[in-house]
Amino acid sequence: MYNSWHNHMLLYIKGKEHDRMMLNSIEHGPLVYGTIKENGVTRKKTYEELTDAEKLQDNCDIKATNIILQGLPPEVYSLVNHHHVAIEIWDQVKLLMQGTKLSQQECECKLYDDFDRFTSVKGESLHEYYLRFPQLMNDMHTTRMTMQQVQVNTKFLNTLPPEWSKFVTDVKLARNLHTTSYDQLYAYLSQHEAHATEVRLMRERFPDPVALIANNPHIPSYHTNYQS
Repeated sequence: MYNSWHNHMLLYIKGKEHDRMMLNSIEHGPLVYGTIKENGVTRKKTYEELTDAEKLQDNCDIKATNIILQGLPPEVYSLVNHHHVAIEIWDQVKLLMQGTKLSQQECECKLYDDFDRFTSVKGESLHEYYLRFPQLMNDMHTTRMTMQQVQVNTKFLNTLPPEWSKFVTDVKLARNLHTTSYDQLYAYLSQHEAHATEVRLMRERFPDPVALIANNPHIPSYHTNYQS
């Protein structure tokens, strides 16, 4: 979940005052106090001896650290809360949440596998099916995985239950799957959910296609094309 957390934190900080100074602290480290000579002895400046610009940067360093710590899951916070510098916390969180390059590759493999095996769940509505699909796509997006739009759309359509077969065929003929989003496909299909539900109920009542036609001669033949 590192990529999702990373993006969320950056967007949150960018909405704050002096966001650039806080981001600078995260990327390059906190302000380094200069030194002065006093009675022949060199010592580090105190906060009161900093310039106004340096005081502002020092304050932003502290704010950046607090924001990062407050935005961490409890299990991660307990592992890094002994750090007091934003850049150190950020790097440690990346290591803990993202892991090594190998674990990142394993995550991508799992998501590709989840995509290949994604299918409809018996009894769920079109809306429930639609909600599950963007969750998977969002996980792939935050992991910086890319897929062609036509591949995504084809997966979305082909794993719908059999009662949607006629409408899936219609939308494939009517829409360009290279440019249409699956959100638009869902919007089109949702207009026909009542018909698809009726077909599903009839199929459950008459599992045998011959019996279905015999008892409901008005049903078009494409609704009796059962799929396994």
